[in-house]
Amino acid sequence: MSLDLPADPESVFTYGAPQLKFGSGASDEIGFDLSRYGVGRVLVITDAGVAATGHPQRVAEQMSRFGIEAQVFDGVHVEPTDESLTAAVEAARSSGPWDAYVAVGGGSAIDTAKAINLLTTNPGELMDYINVPVGKGQAPSEPLRPLVAVPTTTGTGSESTTICVLDVLSLKVKTGISHARLRPTMAVIDPALTFSQPPMVTAASGMDILCHALESYTARWYTTYERKTPEQRVPYCGSNPISDMWAEKSLSLLAGSFRRAVRHGDDPDARGDMAMAATFAGMGFGNAGVHIPHANAYPIAGQVKGFHPDDYPGDEPLVPHGMSVALTAPEAFRFTFEASPERHVRAAQLLAPNAGLPTEPEEFLPLVLTDLMRDIGIPDGLGAVGFDRGDIPALVEGTMKQQRLLATSPRAVTEEDIAGIFERSMSLW
Repeated sequence: MSLDLPADPESVFTYGAPQLKFGSGASDEIGFDLSRYGVGRVLVITDAGVAATGHPQRVAEQMSRFGIEAQVFDGVHVEPTDESLTAAVEAARSSGPWDAYVAVGGGSAIDTAKAINLLTTNPGELMDYINVPVGKGQAPSEPLRPLVAVPTTTGTGSESTTICVLDVLSLKVKTGISHARLRPTMAVIDPALTFSQPPMVTAASGMDILCHALESYTARWYTTYERKTPEQRVPYCGSNPISDMWAEKSLSLLAGSFRRAVRHGDDPDARGDMAMAATFAGMGFGNAGVHIPHANAYPIAGQVKGFHPDDYPGDEPLVPHGMSVALTAPEAFRFTFEASPERHVRAAQLLAPNAGLPTEPEEFLPLVLTDLMRDIGIPDGLGAVGFDRGDIPALVEGTMKQQRLLATSPRAVTEEDIAGIFERSMSLW
């Protein structure tokens, strides 16, 4: 189904990004960076696994040189839920007030920090701010405090975006909070912090980088939307010349570093390029938006069966976010191909520059993706993580709740379209 072009098309796109500090040793300067905001008390937010590396405590301790009191909270839940975010907010409130926040970890830590920042500065409860139709979609009425995001995994992009992602346990759905005020004040990207990231975490989070770049690059063009008034503008405005630039550079970096980073985690060049690719992809999709693979990922992660991947802590069922995005990506891009064939082909060429164009161009990007996924150990489709065809109606229902993301698709999608993508994604090779 093609998109209906508006009678009064949009002519404006927006771009936003945090302050950025990138490079080995960048995380050693956070105390100085925060001192310029005149803060006195800082909460460092992380999870137990990252806390065990010593990185969060080191970040906290350096702040004392600048007269800043810092405390570490290590209660972040990997793949946040409404319950874990509510508990983290209560913990922050009980030990506060705080002048600023620092998130050290993966997307779970950064998203938890965003929720803490929102709900310690604004009235109401979590569901008040969660996107409709799951929540009320309320906008924050008060400014948030400075938030410094320090990713220790390469993939989430949360350090650059306005999004906080979570599972609503009672509904078995993954959803989010989206508002420009959630974007971190500063992103500190220190590739040295990612060396401890194990292979499957590198693979799953790397697929998140890749899909961020691919989805923003193939998202509907910003002029295909109806014209908005200034107060209607949202962070996801569709693909545009600036987001394209970031996506293309991210794909080029991934082409040379992704497989090496998974197989040789101590390779500093591969880790540095993956960190840069994640940053570039975040700066692209944080403005253009993502579409079908991410919309599908939310119910996949929210309705997880008995699967638990290698290299992830604990033993509770878990499909990591980047993995859940990847599982339907080949079929999603096969579906969207007709909307912009040249972009899909160009993306495949950037990701696999030595591959020849196949006889059927619509197969190029799906083939490049499945070859990569096999090489780095991503499971062979939804069936390999415990789903079967009987689960498709519930998965479709969860996807169709993600209208904020589906609105960015370059092709209009129906329930039948999404069901077909899930059906064809049960096994990918």
